[in-house]
Amino acid sequence: MTTKFEKAIELIDAANSKDPNIETSDGKEWPKELLYSHRMSDMIERYRPDADDVMKLAMRAQHIERWKSSRSDYPMDRKGYFQWRIALYTYHAETAAKLLAEAGYDEAFIERMKLAVSKKSLKHNPDTQLLEDVTAMVFIEHYMQAFADKHPEYSEEKWLEIIRKTWKKMTDNGHQFVLDGKVTLPEPLVPLIQKALS
Repeated sequence: MTTKFEKAIELIDAANSKDPNIETSDGKEWPKELLYSHRMSDMIERYRPDADDVMKLAMRAQHIERWKSSRSDYPMDRKGYFQWRIALYTYHAETAAKLLAEAGYDEAFIERMKLAVSKKSLKHNPDTQLLEDVTAMVFIEHYMQAFADKHPEYSEEKWLEIIRKTWKKMTDNGHQFVLDGKVTLPEPLVPLIQKALS
């Protein structure tokens, strides 16, 4: 007998499995957003194993079908970037809501998930803040180095700013989890990270 939670995970994974972008991790090829969603689930289990099903599903669905909304569909300036981000958060929340309804969850459960995934009330809504903590940790552990490799033109100052911005999004508990060595830091960036946080 499949539980609602298992059914929801199945539906989210099936949607993300259609990502045409492929990434390799530990010698295995993954659809990009499926890999990302598994990394989010892994991090919430490490950071907050006591998190409830709403938050576990919010983590899994955070980037659902992200490839369907392209940055290039919006003006390539700061304003266009923010328009894209807001549209993206709304799309993720609405798409995940439909799948959770299909899995049998009620409206109150779905609304709570949507609030977190759409990144509403950051700093006021503990769910949104938890999602932000985990997102930052996954970025540090899995994506920061690739981002650095992609931007060799960035100055040290620019990098210090990126690291500080990422850090600022997190709670004190999130900071402590990283500082306690529970998140793997990208080796070549450790001196920069230490400098940014000192």
